[in-house]
Amino acid sequence: MSSSWFETWFDTPYYHLLYQNRDTKEAEFFLNNLFQEMHLPESSCVADIPCGKGRHALYLNEKGFDVTGLDLSPESIKLASEFANNRLHFCEHDMRVPYSEEAFDAIFNLFTSIGYFENETDNLNVLKSFNKALKKGGILVIDFFNTTKVCNELKSSDEIKRGAIIFKIRKQIENNRIIKYIDVYDKGEVHHFREMVQLLSRKDFERLLSETGFVILNLFGNYALDSFDEQKSERLIIKARKTA
Repeated sequence: MSSSWFETWFDTPYYHLLYQNRDTKEAEFFLNNLFQEMHLPESSCVADIPCGKGRHALYLNEKGFDVTGLDLSPESIKLASEFANNRLHFCEHDMRVPYSEEAFDAIFNLFTSIGYFENETDNLNVLKSFNKALKKGGILVIDFFNTTKVCNELKSSDEIKRGAIIFKIRKQIENNRIIKYIDVYDKGEVHHFREMVQLLSRKDFERLLSETGFVILNLFGNYALDSFDEQKSERLIIKARKTA
C-alpha cells in the first residue's frame, strides 16, 4: 500500500508530544463502564486496534484480560512493548489486513481510530478483518466522534505550545472529511503534517457494519454510556456483535 498521512504523522515524536495530555482517568472510566455493560469474563482474549502507545491495552490487561495491541506505527509499538507481559502482547500491524482468525472475544477500536482512509473500501477491509479475528458471537466496540456535533462546533484554528515547540493547527471540512493541518515550529524549522478523518455518521456505520457481518446491539453518546443523541452527544459509541 502507498504511504498515507497516518503512516508518517503517527510515527513522529511530534504526534506523541502534541497529544501527551490524553486523559488516562477518562479512558479508565470509559472502560470500567464498558466492562459492566459487556460482562466479559476475566479469561477473555481481547484486542485493542489500533493501540497507540497502549493506554487502553494496559488497563484492559490490569483488569485481568489477555490483551493483544496492534498498531501500524513502529514507534508506538516500541513504546507500548516496554509494558508487555505473558498476557499483554503488542505487534506492528495494519488493521486493514486480517491478523488472525477467531482469536478474540472482543475487539476495541477506540478514540476515533477508523475513517482515516481515502476510500470506503479500506473501512470495509478494517471491519472485515475485525470480523475474521473475532470468535463466533464476539463483540466489537467502536468509539468515534459524533460527526454532527463536531461539524456544528468546529474550531477553525488553534495554537498549542509544548515547551519551546509550537503547534499551529487549522481545521476545515472537505469532501465529507475533517482535515487538520498541523504546522510544527521547532528550533527555527517548520514541519508540516495533516490528519484526515471521514465524517462517518450513524447511518454510515449501520451500513458498513451490516455489510461486514455485524449487528448493532447498543449505541451510546459518551463515556458514561448515556444514550446517543445525534445533536448533543460528544461521542458515537457502538457495541456490535459478529453474526457472520
